[in-house]
Formats: sequence, structure tokens, C-alpha cells
Amino acid sequence: MMMKFMFTLMMMVPLSFIKGGFWFNQCLYSGLIFLFLLEFCFGGMYCNISYFWGVDLLSYIMILLSLWICSLMIMASEGILKANYYWNLYLMILLILLISLFCTFASMNLFIFYLFFEFSLIPTLILIVGWGYQPERIQAGVYLLFYTLIASLPMMISIFYYYNMCGSLDFFFFFKSVKFLMFYLCMSMVFFVKMPMYFVHLWLPKAHVEAPVSGSMILAGVMLKLGGYGLMRLMQIMIPLVIKVNMIFIAISLVGGFYVSLICLRQSDMKSLIAYSSVAHMGLVLGGVMTLNYWGLSGSLVMMVAHGLCSSGLFCLANISYERLGSRSLYLNKGLINLMPSMSLWWFLLSSSNMAAPPSLNLLGEIMLINSLISWSFICMIFLSLISFFSAAYSLFLYAYSQHGKLFSGLYSFMMGNIREYLLLFLHWFPLNIMVMKGEFLVLWS
Repeated sequence: MMMKFMFTLMMMVPLSFIKGGFWFNQCLYSGLIFLFLLEFCFGGMYCNISYFWGVDLLSYIMILLSLWICSLMIMASEGILKANYYWNLYLMILLILLISLFCTFASMNLFIFYLFFEFSLIPTLILIVGWGYQPERIQAGVYLLFYTLIASLPMMISIFYYYNMCGSLDFFFFFKSVKFLMFYLCMSMVFFVKMPMYFVHLWLPKAHVEAPVSGSMILAGVMLKLGGYGLMRLMQIMIPLVIKVNMIFIAISLVGGFYVSLICLRQSDMKSLIAYSSVAHMGLVLGGVMTLNYWGLSGSLVMMVAHGLCSSGLFCLANISYERLGSRSLYLNKGLINLMPSMSLWWFLLSSSNMAAPPSLNLLGEIMLINSLISWSFICMIFLSLISFFSAAYSLFLYAYSQHGKLFSGLYSFMMGNIREYLLLFLHWFPLNIMVMKGEFLVLWS
């Protein structure tokens, strides 16, 4: 079953180069999402297995999220089509990125997972350097590349070590536990960087600020989830160690989440603020995974899906303002409610989802993670309450500063929002708030 999607994606590469094929590709992505939905996979057992590809609920949802976000990336990138700025090449890079993400999530073998996990970095780098906005994008690309690569070589060596010890790299045959701290650090550090954990998060704001809107969407929507996904898959072979050292990482993720929330409150760049809020949210996910209980793992999955849709939508909104004003500064993006009241509604809806207001998936994820972390230690309550409060504070700060205040109308192009933009925002917000109705599907996995 998985091979048919694999071949479909590979055969779509030539379609990136047909004349006038930009929106045709968008339609094909939508069709692929529909076909993939028909293969829904329940529970923790692998299904739809073909060769060494297969999905359980966790990887199914991550692949679905990747397809959805990549489809919306095309919709958000009309500027590249209008400017006729190598849009054929852009579609091809996007497709290669989607193929690498598909292979990463669908792989049932650790080495294949590692191979495509690292390969997904290259199309992302090309997106940032090729279609980014400022000259600083080169520096952002170097940050992204070296943060990930420095952590990835130790992981490869630890994979070989585990193969030597266990005799197989298939997830199904992982039954031997490893008790060396060095193995744990080598295996996990690449995921901590990718999430990103506080202390190794500096590449993320840089990459987001310099990336085009599609680069920010895929980074926030899917790339950060690779870290959480990898940790969930590999925690089972390191349980004796994780029980001993998880206290350190839970402390880092919660205290770091609080610090980053404070940093958000003094950002003047809209994209930078949304990027730092990603660090705070993924800190909660890391904390949930590290508790090693059912609530924590299920809550982390819910939170990853919620954050992927919500953060991606906020980056789209920031880009819509940027396209009209030519600046992402909150000092210039003021009083937008006077110009585009309907767009202000979407700012409100996505900001409120970002601060975990009902009925968003963010609320469900946060409740589950709070349950998980407090059952692990009651002291977590202090930092969880602070993160929750400041998450509301910076979301309100972003909304109030951009929508209210004195209007700098002289700098603004008076183009209203068009249907494509409203549809783009609706397709972020609607699944984010409607999936709460079927939340039980997201918690079947363990």
C-alpha cells in the first residue's frame, strides 16, 4: 500500500515542469490526501505494509500532516508564481522534500529512517537559501545545517552499535535495552536539536525569519515533529536510562519553555515571535515524551499535530501582512483591523488557538500533557502554569499589537485579502478545531 503512494509522488516530479502546472500540482496533492485518508490506520500495530514501508497511527498522522502542509505551501506561494521566480524548480524541491518526509515517517527500519531524516535537511536548506528574503539567509542556512549535522554523526555510530548488539534495525525487533549514557546522548541529541530543545534552539528563529513563507510552514508544520517522532520511536530501547536522566530533560524543557515565553514578549518581528513560541510548545512535547506514560505520549502526538497546523497558519498570516507592507515589524504592522477586518478575524482565531483556547486541539494536547507531567511530579505545576499564562500573554500581545493602535496607512498597499488567502487560513484552522470531535483517534496509539 505504501509503495503506491511512493510511486505516485515520484511520478509527480515531471509534472512540476509542465507549462502552467502550478495549480494543477496543488489539485494533485489534494487528490493524494483524499486517497491517503482512505487508508486510515488504527492503533499501535503496523498496517499497509509493503517492502520496508508501513504505517501505524503515529506515522500515519505525521504523513497526513506532511501532505496537508505541503499542499497548503503551494497555495501560500502564489508570489513565486507571479514573480515567475523558478516556480518549476520550487515545485520539484517541494516534492523531493515531501518524498523524504514520507519515507522518514513510513520507514519501519531505523537506518532507512535515519537516512531520510538527514536527507530532508537538504531540500529545506535549498528552500531557505533559494527563495528566502534577506542576504542573512545564507547564515541561517549554515546554522540549520551545522546544528543538525554535528548531532547526526554520533547518532549514526550509535545505530551501528545497536545493530551489532541486536542483529536487526527493524523497529519490530527492538527488544534489547541499552544502559550506556553515552549511547543515550548520541542517539537522542539529534532529536533534541530538531525539536528544538531549549539550549540547542538558536537555529530555529534564524531559519524561520529568513525562510520564505513555505519554508516557515514546513519547518513549523513538519520538520520540528521529526524530533518528537524519533524520540517516541526510540525511547523503548533506552527506558532504563531515560528513567534515570529524564528529570534533567523535563526540567530543561519546562524552564526553557518559560524563558522562551518571556523572550516572545519582547520580539518586534512577527515571524520571530511565532518561531520562539514554537520552541515553548515543543518543550511541552519533549516533557510529555520524557514522562514515558500513556498520557504523555498521546498528549505529545496531539500537541504536535495542533502545533503543526496552528503555527503554520500564523506564519501564513504574518506573510499576508508582509506581502502588503514589506515589513514584519510590529512597530509598522499596526491597526490592521481598520484595513482588513475579516483578516483580523483569522488573526484572532489562530492566536486564540495558539494560546490553547477551546475547542482547539492545542487545548486537548495541553490538558493531556499537564496530566502527564503533574502525575510525574507535582512540582511541574509551577512551570506549567507559567508557560500556560505566558502563552496567552504573547498570543494576545501579537494580536493586539498587529490589529490595534495607530494605522500607518501611508506605507500600506490597499489590497484586500483574496479568496486564496482566506481558503488557506480556513484549511489551517478548520482541521485544528474540528479534530477535537474525534480526539479518541489520536490517543489510540501507545
